[in-house]
Formats: sequence, structure tokens, C-alpha cells
Amino acid sequence: MANQEPVSQRPMVVSLPVEQRTDAHITELTAVWEASVRATHKFLLPSEVQTIKQLVPPALRQVPQLLVARNADQRVLGFMGLSEQRVEMLFVAPDSRGTGVGKTLLTMAIRRNHVTEVTVNQQNPQAVGFYHHMGFQTYRRTMSDEQGAPYPLLYLRLETE
Repeated sequence: MANQEPVSQRPMVVSLPVEQRTDAHITELTAVWEASVRATHKFLLPSEVQTIKQLVPPALRQVPQLLVARNADQRVLGFMGLSEQRVEMLFVAPDSRGTGVGKTLLTMAIRRNHVTEVTVNQQNPQAVGFYHHMGFQTYRRTMSDEQGAPYPLLYLRLETE
């Protein structure tokens, strides 16, 4: 029980339907995305982060399901985008990493949406370790990302009993 956060500190998670996503939401989530990527994707050049950042707002507007975790002060702690049974994106604010935000979001997605798949950059060992810890196993590897850049991807599936 020592690893559990007090109830008052647990993130509040809400689903943000496509039609309710405002410019303010997109700006706020993009800022969390950028801070998270800069903290975890050390293999990307700053110019690559800026290039990819341009793709984030449209992705946030279009992802079918968007779960947002906030603290009691309504600050975004992290967010997750889902499409059917696949995690399309999961990003946690750097100062919220290791506090259970990612686990809360993923557990909710597994229970409510029956999520079974995710793709991660092989060069992001923290993400790979997190998903392995949560029961996902690698079933495929590519030598480049979906844009053809030389960043290997790992495709993971949730192993069920």
C-alpha cells in the first residue's frame, strides 16, 4: 500500500470527445507532448522535435478517443489517445512521470476499451520498460519509424492469460 497515492492526489481522468476539443485544449496538450518528448526522446534532434510537433495538433483533433489526466488544480498531468484497441499516444508531463499517471491512463484504457496494442520507439527504453511492466510483449520490430526515419519501432501486444 505504500506505493499508492492518497486519493486526493490521484489524477482525475476525463474523456474529451472530438467535438469538444478546443484550441486551448490542443495548445495545452501539445505543450505537454513537447515537454514529455524532450524528456524521453533523447535520440531526436531539436529540429526533429519541432518538425514532429507540427503533426501533433491534427493528431490530437482526430484521434477517436482522448483521455486527459488532470490534478485537482486542473493542470494536465498526461494524456492518452486511443483508436479502437490501440494506444496511439501516451504522454506524461515530466514532473508527473513516476507518479502513476501513465499507469492510471493505461489501466483505464485496458479495462474500458480493451486496449491490446501499442507501438513505441525502441530508443525510448523507459516507455519500452513501462509497457513490458504493464504486461505488453514485443511481437514485431521495424528498422525505421512510420515516416521512414532511422528510429526502430517496437510493436507490442498485451499478453492475456
